[in-house]
Amino acid sequence: MISTLRSVVRLRRYERDRTLRRLSKVADVGDLRAMAKKRMPAGCFDYIDGAAQDEVTAAANVSGYGDYYFRPRVLRDVTSVDTTTTLFGSEVPVPLMIAPTGFDRIAHSQGELAVARAAERAGIPYSLSTMGTRSIEEIAAVSDGRKWFQVYVWRDKPLLKEMLERAAVSGFEGIMITVDTAVLGRRERDVRRGFSLPPKVGLDTLIDGVLHPRWTLDFLRAEPIQFANVKGSAEVGDGSTPVTLAEYINSQFDPALSWNDIEWFRDNWSGLMMIKGVQTVEDAEIAADMGLDGVILSNHGGRQLDFAPPPIHLVSPVADAVGGRTTIICDGGVRRGSDIVKALAMGADACMIGRAYFYALGAAGEKGVDWVLDFLKTGVEHTMALSGIGSIKELNRDLIEVRD
Repeated sequence: MISTLRSVVRLRRYERDRTLRRLSKVADVGDLRAMAKKRMPAGCFDYIDGAAQDEVTAAANVSGYGDYYFRPRVLRDVTSVDTTTTLFGSEVPVPLMIAPTGFDRIAHSQGELAVARAAERAGIPYSLSTMGTRSIEEIAAVSDGRKWFQVYVWRDKPLLKEMLERAAVSGFEGIMITVDTAVLGRRERDVRRGFSLPPKVGLDTLIDGVLHPRWTLDFLRAEPIQFANVKGSAEVGDGSTPVTLAEYINSQFDPALSWNDIEWFRDNWSGLMMIKGVQTVEDAEIAADMGLDGVILSNHGGRQLDFAPPPIHLVSPVADAVGGRTTIICDGGVRRGSDIVKALAMGADACMIGRAYFYALGAAGEKGVDWVLDFLKTGVEHTMALSGIGSIKELNRDLIEVRD
């Protein structure tokens, strides 16, 4: 009997690291979301998870991938599956970029630093938001990997020019100009919470802090959260006093932004340049005609205009119109490696993730970001192997059946 038990019973090695113990029970991005929701105060979680108005577009960004089914081929030699590809002239181990997200330190005190380090380890490009809580220089100090700087078009052009100069000196290879924020979308979860940055402290905040002690302790031990890239600017404001996001953006960003502003950027930036927020074929064609290095198909995670088109639905028509003339990035709703494979098969050159790593950061800090990047890469390999695809260059629309 004892010998029988010995043959079937194996004691699981005890993991001393509490974070790794928790991650060992995570199966997908949905589990990370649930962990982040449990760990974080409700207002901070809702800032990450929420979207504009009825949040229809945010949900469609994720569910839209369900309209694309695989047509797997069998009896193909997939002993070796190669997920590497070339993106903006350099090789990446998987066709993926880190999307810019603002205020990462509301999820974890290391914020953008943790994400940048994880991206470098994974070998994928990292994007820093203008509204980041870590500065251009801080990111450059912790990451020798490929870096992009996301810019909003400020009314204060000297400030914008200064940030571009700092990004160039710090080794950022390109900029992505966000073009879908003439005004801020109505994010009603934030309205209900009275959410501000930095968070205002009231009785409800104190109670929420007590209920989330690990997040609160991490928050209190760190320096105050500020808009690190405009820190010290009296004219613009750096977030050192509480302000609602809508109030801040509507007062500081330039609603007169137009295609003519691209020339201003060309005069002040010599590196690669993409625009983020393309939602129609017509605008993708204008961008390609203007010689931009890439278009990012994005609706800001559903946080701007509700009922905007899901990016995955734009990939095919945009690829038909401008494929080969400019790089196409699909940004929105990626939760699995199979989503990345679908986007590339339909004509994208790479995908970007935002909420997927933000959930991971909120759930488990830097180790969580490592986990989700590995999960997505492994998912790409797994999907390609089961589809009979040996390399990224073999992906095409023959792999996909579109279902209404």
